[in-house]
Amino acid sequence: MKPNIVFILSDDQGPWAMHCAGTGELVTPNLDLLAREGLMYDNFYCASPVCSPARASLLTGLMPSAHGVLDWLRGGNVDAGKFAAQGKENPYGGYADETEPIAYLDGIKGYTDMLAENGYVCALSGKWHLGDSVNPQKCFSSWYTIGKGGCCYYHPDVVENGSIQVRHGEYVTDLITQKACEDIDALAGRDRPFYLSVHYTAPHSPWAKDQHPKKWIDYYDKCSFDEMPDVPDHPDMTTGPVYGTPARRENLRGYFAAISAMDEGIGRILDKLRENGILDDTLVIFTSDNGMSMGHHGVWGKGNGTYPVNMFDQAVKVPFLLRCPALVSRPGQAVSDMISAVDLYPTLCELVGAEVPEALPGASFLPTLNGGHSRREEVVIYDEYGPARMIRRDKWKYIHRYPDGPHELYDMENDPGETSNLYGQSGYAGVVSGLKNRLESFFEAHRSFEFDAKSEGVNGSGQFCRPGKPAASRRVYGSVPKTAKDRR
Repeated sequence: MKPNIVFILSDDQGPWAMHCAGTGELVTPNLDLLAREGLMYDNFYCASPVCSPARASLLTGLMPSAHGVLDWLRGGNVDAGKFAAQGKENPYGGYADETEPIAYLDGIKGYTDMLAENGYVCALSGKWHLGDSVNPQKCFSSWYTIGKGGCCYYHPDVVENGSIQVRHGEYVTDLITQKACEDIDALAGRDRPFYLSVHYTAPHSPWAKDQHPKKWIDYYDKCSFDEMPDVPDHPDMTTGPVYGTPARRENLRGYFAAISAMDEGIGRILDKLRENGILDDTLVIFTSDNGMSMGHHGVWGKGNGTYPVNMFDQAVKVPFLLRCPALVSRPGQAVSDMISAVDLYPTLCELVGAEVPEALPGASFLPTLNGGHSRREEVVIYDEYGPARMIRRDKWKYIHRYPDGPHELYDMENDPGETSNLYGQSGYAGVVSGLKNRLESFFEAHRSFEFDAKSEGVNGSGQFCRPGKPAASRRVYGSVPKTAKDRR
């Protein structure tokens, strides 16, 4: 029988942000258990270093320039006319940017559609943030989500049964966990396999002490955070000043607390699978939509933590853990293959015996479960965020920003910290030329002719509606953000 699948997705979690990933000050026993009893992937890349495009690429197996979700979605999440009153109750900001619901991925097949075609019952508990949040999409028969994308942790705008209710005083991580456990109870006894998406909002901001359980805030009040960078703010940073202010400690305390509270929820989900007698026959996957810098390179944010947007490894790499004793022959191993988020769809196709759509740029990494390697003919990873595109091949990482730069070239073998930009230096012109040609050939083959992110005006401040010709008379993207240099 095909395995049940529980896919746990965090929000803004850097690849470093687990105890098992080397951050000893973080308490993540359940994530550590997944790594110990399964596999930990050291080089898993998101397709875009910001939430909505990254989530859309995970689900569809397409790059942002092919599916059209090019920035985090400020609009199209809810019908403001219907839900404006409830939105005003939400301290996170209400629905001021909303006008009408937009199902951004309508007409594009997602892997949940493929799983449903192959006998799976699909359920969602947690963040969607891909438009039209109130109405179930992509063959999810159970739909429990958040009205917008982000929310206050203790005042979430929860979508259930076609309506939105602000749940004052209830911690959203616990609500998502509880619904996931209820879904497992409801689905475990059926004669069909199930797929369950558990999409936490953690550890996304806000990180104030009143946003997270007192237990964890008090615990991390005693933490020194010595393992975390403490360097001057990056001059292109788009958030307020952090270095040398109380904000550093406040941010880290809240971020760590959010992760540990989520880890407790993951433990409850594993216990629920065990209680139903299906833990060892269930494929449990844990990853994040995109990475996060918490002081790394002087940045406090993800790809849009700077302007121009950045593609540091802390932003484009994510944690990826996988546990299933029935499928994994060598638990406790670290997988070093470079894998992309767009490889998840082909992998699930191979897992359930479905044909991989020809249009997908990714390749299955199912052989890595048994000590093999990805089915990619050549290991090359691509990433994009608006005018910034990245290629990672062999030891080289090249970032090209259209139209005029700045561009970056790093020798990741000798400079894994990305401290020395080799672009423009003598002796590297041939390397740059070869990588740029590969980059442009790939996106020429894997973009929509209706829109192309590199020329769309994406700047990291959000997307209000679909790009392309239908949006010609409408505002599509937010204003260019101010940087630390602008505030001086």
